[in-house]
Amino acid sequence: MLFEYSLIQRAREKRVRIVLPEGSEPRILQAVDVLRRRDVADIVLLGDPVAIRAAASHVGVAIPEAGVEIIDPKSSPLRESFINDYYAMRKHKGATMDVASDRMLEVSYFGTMMVEKGLAGGMVSGSIHTTANTIRPAFEFIKTREGVGCVSSVFLMCLKHDVLVYGDCAVIANPTADQLAEIASSSADTALQFGIEPRVAMLSYSTGESGHGEDVERVREATAILKRKRPELLVEGPLQYDAAIDPAVAATKMPSSAVAGRATVFIFPDLNTGNNTYKAVQRSAGAVAIGPVLQGLRKPVNDLSRGCTVADIVNTVAITAIQAQDS
Repeated sequence: MLFEYSLIQRAREKRVRIVLPEGSEPRILQAVDVLRRRDVADIVLLGDPVAIRAAASHVGVAIPEAGVEIIDPKSSPLRESFINDYYAMRKHKGATMDVASDRMLEVSYFGTMMVEKGLAGGMVSGSIHTTANTIRPAFEFIKTREGVGCVSSVFLMCLKHDVLVYGDCAVIANPTADQLAEIASSSADTALQFGIEPRVAMLSYSTGESGHGEDVERVREATAILKRKRPELLVEGPLQYDAAIDPAVAATKMPSSAVAGRATVFIFPDLNTGNNTYKAVQRSAGAVAIGPVLQGLRKPVNDLSRGCTVADIVNTVAITAIQAQDS
């Protein structure tokens, strides 16, 4: 609760405009009601204004006049310039004006273009759209920050006494050693951004030099790459999860490590492991899982789970606003 409160307080420090493409989704509208009452951010809802106001009325939410704007991509005066911009950015990939016109009818593309053109600080979507629908436009024309090789994600896992960072649990299915190092580097930066001291555990089924095999060697190589690129970071790997988080186990398996037993950033070897682990911890330990938080993009676009709650949406908008303040 303290961490969630701190997110809201930080988001309020500098006014940011966040675009929500799924404007008529009831959970989005309920979240907007909370966000405006807490004065977290200014909001842009995309969609048919009549449908949005009807949906708001149905769930008992009044859309305030101040701080919330409704834009219909079909009739917006922005549409023509967005079509031209998209065509200019994607014609080398074979895009035609007709393709550009169709893309700007899609709320995810329209919302992402608002972010790219500086008309919104960030975008949050995914409550009724797939991850691919949400992040594909960002991959096409927002692209990665300079020096970042890939977009990845983390979940901020809020446990009873700690907030831990889990990556990558949503984007890269089978990362190479270079990608694992990149995920770890970005995750450490994300941890710092949200006030968590990064102590990075590169997870595997083996700790230290005790195991061998293709999967553990990939983690070992990724650890070496990260240590070369970011010598200032506290990094250990390969580590088993228990050795990474439990001081008693760490004292036995890796007693001299500055990370083992006190890790805060956990980098999983693949998406299968990461996604299942975060959900297991969320459901079994009663953790609040905030995310996925996308990292590596020039401007913030974040994805929601289609099973997200109103609180999840509020937290994700607050995180996106904080990222936008720093971008």
